[in-house]
Amino acid sequence: MTVADFLAWEETQELRWEFDGFAPVAMTGGTAAHEIIQLNLTAALNSRLRGTPRRAYGSNLKIRVADRIRYPDAFVACTPVNPRATVVDDPVAVFEVLSPSTARTDRVEKMHEYWETPSIQRYILIEQDAVSATAYVRDEGRWSGRVLWPGDVMSLPEIGIELPLDELYEGLDPAALRQPPPPP
Repeated sequence: MTVADFLAWEETQELRWEFDGFAPVAMTGGTAAHEIIQLNLTAALNSRLRGTPRRAYGSNLKIRVADRIRYPDAFVACTPVNPRATVVDDPVAVFEVLSPSTARTDRVEKMHEYWETPSIQRYILIEQDAVSATAYVRDEGRWSGRVLWPGDVMSLPEIGIELPLDELYEGLDPAALRQPPPPP
C-alpha cells in the first residue's frame, strides 16, 4: 500500500488509522489523563502562539513523515495550512503523550520517522503516569534529549515560546497518576 492508497482508503473508514509504511494501524482510545494532558497542551501552545504565523494542532490532523501517516497528539506548523487540509507535510515540533500500548512505537519507530523528516526540529514525549517529559532537539546530525521534571520549563525556541511542564498536568492529581488503572 502506498501513502496515496492509504489516504484514499482512510477517507472511507469510520475509525482513524495511521499508516506505518506497510499497512494501516488502528488508533485506539486513551485515558482521561491522556485527554487532559493533550487538551492542556494544545491550549497552552495556541495561547502562546496567538498573533504569530505558527499554529498548534491536535490529534485530528495527520502529518506525513518518512512516507508514513501519523496522528501525533499535538504538533506545531510554522507555515499556513489550508483550512480544508487533512495532512500537513512540514511540522516543526511534534508532541506525543505516552501510553503503555504505544510507548515503544513513540520512542522508537516514530522517533526515527520524525528524524527522517527535516522540518521536525523538536520531538517531545510526555508521560501520562508522572509529571515528566523528554524533549529531543535536532542537534548536529542527531537527537539530543533532556528530561523535564515538575517545575521545569520546556524551551521551544524553534517556535518562539516556553512552556511550563506543570501547566500540561493542570486538573490532574500527580499522586493519582501513579496509581494502577481501575478495573474495566
